[in-house]
Amino acid sequence: MKGKKNLTFKQFLCKESVAGVVFCSPFIIGFLMFMIVPMGISLYYSFCDYNILTPAVFSGAKNYIKMFTDDEVFWQTIGVTFYFALVSVPLRLIFALIVAMILLKTTKATGFYRAAYYLPSIIGGSVAVAVLWKRMWATDGVINTLLNAIGIETSFAWLGNTSTAIWVLIVLAVWQFGSSMLIFLSALKQIPASLYEAATVDGANKWQQFWKVTLPLLTPNIFFNLVMQMINGFLAFTQCFIITQGKPLNSTLFYTVYMYQQSFEFYNTGYGAALAWIMLAIIGLITLVLFATKKFWVYEGGF
Repeated sequence: MKGKKNLTFKQFLCKESVAGVVFCSPFIIGFLMFMIVPMGISLYYSFCDYNILTPAVFSGAKNYIKMFTDDEVFWQTIGVTFYFALVSVPLRLIFALIVAMILLKTTKATGFYRAAYYLPSIIGGSVAVAVLWKRMWATDGVINTLLNAIGIETSFAWLGNTSTAIWVLIVLAVWQFGSSMLIFLSALKQIPASLYEAATVDGANKWQQFWKVTLPLLTPNIFFNLVMQMINGFLAFTQCFIITQGKPLNSTLFYTVYMYQQSFEFYNTGYGAALAWIMLAIIGLITLVLFATKKFWVYEGGF
């Protein structure tokens, strides 16, 4: 067009809209290539007979019908995973809040203790910790050794008993409360001291202050931690895969491990893809329920 100057490449990049797209493009490309496209392929395979070694053959809803009508292990893994998540997550949040309130008072060693309590969240999901945890709870491990040292003679097989094996994994999950603790600690520091002073003037003791002041103001953080930790609970994998492999009698078989077994050990990859989409639906439903109940117990009025 007449009077319009040709833009140089540098001037072209300086335009805000173009610059935004350019700087966001690595994430957008990565998101499409490593998230959206694989999810689309997985959705297609969930409707196929596919074993990795041969081309996929479309089979309709066969995998989903089999899952709900002819797979007892599927329902067992659902129960185990729900039990693990619904027990470990509340315990983890309770311990995180208790430790956060203890570390709220600043001393010379506070920084060390905060780092020490946060460390399990960093290394707790590693294979090395899982192997160490497995040895600790073995019949000749540290736990039984300590019990014998205090006069309780035992060689109990913690990982070989259907009643206790899942609790070994739950204790490991609860031990990794560091990230939730830091969130609670940050929130506790934001509560104005004037609210506690007013509560003290009104005659409230420490317990009443916790229930009437601290806990209501922490509910947004509790909600955030609850959603994130619940998702992580349903996606737990390493603990089961390394420590128990779902034994004994599938009493610790997590849904994610069963999905892995179907996909890469039994070569039912199409069925494994269907399991993955059902897990996505379950997590979405649980998150939806949590958000639906949010208005009944989460205080969002501010300080």
